Amino acid sequence: MGNYNTIQGGKGYVKRSKRKKLAIDYSLNKPAPTHDGIKSVMADNLCNFSTNSDLCICMVTWNMNGQVSYEDLVELFGNNRGFDLLVVGLQEVPRKDLARLLQDALVDTHELLGEATMQSLQLYVFGTKDSYMFVEEMKVDKHGVGGCGGMRRRKKGAVAISINYKGLKLVFITCHLSAHARNVEERNSQCQHISHSLFSKYCNKPYTNPAHITVWLGDLNYRLQGINTDPARNLIHRNLHKLLRSKDQLLQEAERGQIFNGYCEGTLAFKPTYKYNIGSSNYDTSYKIRVPAWTDRILFKIEDPNKITANLHCYESVDDIYSSDHKPVRAHLCLKVHK
Repeated sequence: MGNYNTIQGGKGYVKRSKRKKLAIDYSLNKPAPTHDGIKSVMADNLCNFSTNSDLCICMVTWNMNGQVSYEDLVELFGNNRGFDLLVVGLQEVPRKDLARLLQDALVDTHELLGEATMQSLQLYVFGTKDSYMFVEEMKVDKHGVGGCGGMRRRKKGAVAISINYKGLKLVFITCHLSAHARNVEERNSQCQHISHSLFSKYCNKPYTNPAHITVWLGDLNYRLQGINTDPARNLIHRNLHKLLRSKDQLLQEAERGQIFNGYCEGTLAFKPTYKYNIGSSNYDTSYKIRVPAWTDRILFKIEDPNKITANLHCYESVDDIYSSDHKPVRAHLCLKVHK
């Protein structure tokens, strides 16, 4: 992604010029000297959007499984809408005018600032009324990694919005990566491809600076490793799902230095968000009986923590929505800029 915060890892992506390709081959032969993995951040559950913050952002990701209703969207955004920006990342979006549905659900408080779409993969940024006055620049980009999934158009890849808002450069990326527990390396490679491709046409511009904050939100599709469905469900049923964090492929791969080096994520205190029987809060009872997993995630990275303090006030699943086999995930993040 050019000079944006990029994902650590060496496998899979190809650059266009020989000079860049040689540099990448060199990195493949030498392991990264250090990596931090994903830092787990405890949410304080104080979603009051303090006036002491310079910018408060609500972020939502949801794999819609080709279904949506106005009532679901109202539930999705909640009653406390004191946030400055709302970022909505959606996967497997139905063939409807979703932008209009979103605007109808938010008409009293927020207006659409920007959108990026690639078939069933869609990203929207909303701001409070008249917030367009604070937008200095906006760019959109997309990167497909194949896979359409028939009738539901399960497009894989990422769409992104880069926005300069109140002097802060913010990059939001929503993605839908390859499915199935066995495809860990494929997901890693897709993350790396996406990271190095998005906004790459701007990376050599002299005026291009790194983003102050980069956010990934989406159906990353990482599963649980080394545990079968019955013991996993038993732990969830006993409200001991925190013991499953050590089995999470995303955290494992980040710890190995393959992806999301230096990113932060709220502690996984909520239950795995996939796969549910549609219309209920019961995990999959089909013949596949899938192992539950935290496929739906929100990750963020601050370019310079000495200049910007980020407080995570909420990281949760929205369990009262039943129209999809995924539960949405929501995060509230407030930023304080140090002058």
